[in-house]
Amino acid sequence: MKHYTYEPKGVCSVQMDFDVDDDNKIHNLVVTGGCNGNLKGIASLIEGQDKDEVIKRLKGIKCGYRETSCPDQLSKALEKAI
Repeated sequence: MKHYTYEPKGVCSVQMDFDVDDDNKIHNLVVTGGCNGNLKGIASLIEGQDKDEVIKRLKGIKCGYRETSCPDQLSKALEKAI
């Protein structure tokens, strides 16, 4: 399992930490800052899910007038996780 840390841009959250195992599954997502309850919900929903499927579902989601969102930033973080 490999650990990743990502600093999101253009959103309220300031850091995303997560692990990806050898089977491409996501584990242990912790987001610092942002909407605490919503991000804990997202972390619970994606636990053990395939990284590529999560990217596909979250990419491009916007938050209000912003061009991005915490879910969109998470998709970018996951794309960088190799």
